[in-house]
Amino acid sequence: MEKGRSLLRWNVVLIAVVTVLFMMNSPVVLSVATQPEKAAERRADIIHIDSMKAFGKLERPGVTFLHQKHTSAIEKKGKSCAVCHLSAKNPALDMERRSTMYMRLKDTSKQEVMDIYHDNCISCHKETKAAKEPSGPIDCGGCHREQVTVISSWRPIGMDKSLHYRHSKAQDDKCEKCHHEYDENTKKLIYAKGKEGTCRYCHGEKTEENRISMRLASHIACIDCHRQTMAKDESAGPVYCNGCHEPGQQKLIETVKDVPRMKHNQPDYVFVKTVASHNKKSNPPTQMNLVPFNHQAHEKYNDSCRVCHHAALDDCVQCHSLEGSKEGDNVTLQQAMHRLKVDQSCMGCHEAKLNNKSCAGCHTSFEKKRQQGTASCVNCHMIPPSRLTNEAQPAEEMKLAAEALGAREAVTVTYDDQEIPETVVIKALTNQYEPVKLPHRKIVNALFNNIKDNKLANFFHHEKGTICQGCHHNSPAAKKPPSCGSCHGRPFNSKDPFKPGLMAAYHRQCMECHKAMDIKKPVSTDCIACHAKKS
Repeated sequence: MEKGRSLLRWNVVLIAVVTVLFMMNSPVVLSVATQPEKAAERRADIIHIDSMKAFGKLERPGVTFLHQKHTSAIEKKGKSCAVCHLSAKNPALDMERRSTMYMRLKDTSKQEVMDIYHDNCISCHKETKAAKEPSGPIDCGGCHREQVTVISSWRPIGMDKSLHYRHSKAQDDKCEKCHHEYDENTKKLIYAKGKEGTCRYCHGEKTEENRISMRLASHIACIDCHRQTMAKDESAGPVYCNGCHEPGQQKLIETVKDVPRMKHNQPDYVFVKTVASHNKKSNPPTQMNLVPFNHQAHEKYNDSCRVCHHAALDDCVQCHSLEGSKEGDNVTLQQAMHRLKVDQSCMGCHEAKLNNKSCAGCHTSFEKKRQQGTASCVNCHMIPPSRLTNEAQPAEEMKLAAEALGAREAVTVTYDDQEIPETVVIKALTNQYEPVKLPHRKIVNALFNNIKDNKLANFFHHEKGTICQGCHHNSPAAKKPPSCGSCHGRPFNSKDPFKPGLMAAYHRQCMECHKAMDIKKPVSTDCIACHAKKS
């Protein structure tokens, strides 16, 4: 009995001690919990150093390295990139360049690479700390952290038309300053006039054989040129990471509004053919009419030639043959032109334009209402192959293509107001509500006014009544298309599950269109916006 009382006393004491400790510690815990988390810094110069992966699984987390922070510190001391990056002579490229690796030209052994980082980084940090200057960590956990306090804001940047024009103008149209080819005979870089293409045609994602990566080529050529220009006290482009890759800084880059047309001997008009221009006589027979293409107009619509020409500025069929080839990643010519959801494809690009609010009501809502049959092919395939002979010269081809496109009439008007019913009363379904008075003419005119200046719409809406097919989606273009009830029955037909009943057809048609075109009212929960309640 006494033993039980003793245990009880000790339990009480323990509970009391724990309670006191909790009360003493709880304010600290609460204060930490209620403190707002510090927002992570966003930077464009983050490099994740995980070089030891080459030797197996990492023993510690990789290091988040702030490149611009280090280059700025080095620059203040009058030092250059050579402090960290060794010089590497590449005979194949006949140019001096810096290795992207830190203090080495290649990975040797795990221990040697580890020692290179530890000895050089830590010794530098110790020196700056001894000089009472801002310095980096000198312990393992200071660099190898499980959680990082910075987030990458890096965004890629490319040479669009505006930037290309500005550089070309600054260099007095001396294309050889940037463009070059590798000559197999001389083993040197040469300039081939008239064959200028995008840098990405040779420089890929990674360095291989005698070609350095696109990233390295850009940093060597661009930054070096910018530095040399700055040394002359002239205006130059960025030399630090954030100047090119920080989203906020990218917005500050000057943009030329009206860029003059780039001179590259490109045609004004051309035919999309099944064989390259220089090999016309082997042009295989085709069952489809030829497609005339307004090359000059499409140049204005895009920021870069790479939108269509991924790399080389050759005919599409040079890589995309009828059967597909290795050069074109086995994408056939037909696929290259017709694939949807692909920006470089003709139809893919046109489809993307349909997401515009002015077009979305008819084209992207309710069952993709732009049903197309084989008749739509002639919108592009216009000229019978027999009209273009193998002996035709480029000037003749261009003239024929221009004539074909010029003969196609753009529809810039719809029916006159007196031909469009002002109001259509929808009274087939009336139970709780009065019939709906649809402002029919107002809707038709609003839809048409939204696209009347849209050249793409004008050329593909080739009848006055095409706009009517946005709602009357399975009817031919006509002044008096069939009513909705002609196809959609009042009750739902279970034998035709893809055709909704009349009530569902009305509601889906109207509401989906309003949603796609961002029309605020009426909404699905606001019935009386369209329907007046019966008294």
